[in-house]
Amino acid sequence: MTGQDATPVRWSPLLARHGAVPALAPDEGVAWHYGDPFGEQRALERRNAFADLSHTGVVTVTGPDRLTWLHSITSQQLTGLAPRTSTELLVLDPHGHVEHAAGVVDDGTTTWLLTDGDHAAPLAAWLDRMRFMMRVEVADVTEEWAVLGENVRAEGQEGEPVTWLDPWPTVAPGSTRYGPAADEHPGADRAWRLVLVPRTSLVDEVRAREGAGWTLVGTWATEAARVAALRPRVDLDVDDRTIPHELDWLRTAVHLAKGCYRGQETIARVHNLGRPPRRLAFAHLDGSENLLPVTGAEVSVGEKVVGRATSVAMHHELGPIALVVLKRNVDPAADLVVAAEGGTVAAGQEVVVAADGVTPDRPAARAPVARGLAPRQRRD
Repeated sequence: MTGQDATPVRWSPLLARHGAVPALAPDEGVAWHYGDPFGEQRALERRNAFADLSHTGVVTVTGPDRLTWLHSITSQQLTGLAPRTSTELLVLDPHGHVEHAAGVVDDGTTTWLLTDGDHAAPLAAWLDRMRFMMRVEVADVTEEWAVLGENVRAEGQEGEPVTWLDPWPTVAPGSTRYGPAADEHPGADRAWRLVLVPRTSLVDEVRAREGAGWTLVGTWATEAARVAALRPRVDLDVDDRTIPHELDWLRTAVHLAKGCYRGQETIARVHNLGRPPRRLAFAHLDGSENLLPVTGAEVSVGEKVVGRATSVAMHHELGPIALVVLKRNVDPAADLVVAAEGGTVAAGQEVVVAADGVTPDRPAARAPVARGLAPRQRRD
């Protein structure tokens, strides 16, 4: 599910750099890479890289009721959120389907919501409609603020720019997981945070980081790292039927013990039954045919369509990889076939969300079937 198609593209001035290759939607407006995509990925893993993500949407909420109000209408526990402490929220429809997702950080006077760019305007509009008599003000400030991503695992400190530290893949208090434990998770080593800078200062901020020895990377590198970390993204991995359990999104974005909010009944019901209707899997794609599927490509077992590819990336070590959402009952040992322009791509699957919905507080009678899974291997 994406935001409004009419959202204007904000073209980054960094696209004027020599070697910059523009990214396609939903990352249109910033660079896909700057001439060396695999070198940029390696730099990102060395903890000395940053990305221009100035297409990110930024929404602010001010007023004395801002945190208690957001707490009452979204999936996250926000009352008492300490300044400069990062978390994540979802906005659900009445049936529990994901409509919006946003990183959340409060600076003591303003709550900042960071989301995919085409979600900023509809998210701000929905929040504005929900104000009623609460002492809050909502604004879409994307035109005023740009975002830089950097591979740093630290919250912003007093005197620093507003910063959102990605909590993935930790399991937040009051939450649970449907995928790997945090310390065994493929995303455990991924450090990532978003730093807000005035849009008018973007070029100067980039030059300052480069002067300090940091490497500017494009969205090819950041997306490959995200997909390898199994990190869901609202613009790519969500459709109009997605519930958070299917993407293992409860771990960072849903508090199971808070009060009622729109969609909460579905969250509780599926959690108690333990069986989400679909499940996220990681796919190792066959790269021998030089075919790469696109978002939304059909995924089949034999002749039967069993799901779709949501995020697809080319990783410098793993090769072509994807996140796929499959029907719950697809055999974890089954080989997949993913549609691509000009043919099909064979894929091995690695279970992320188990078919029986096992969570730490609801152990299974037996371990999930794991035979035939494609291990993550270095591609030489």
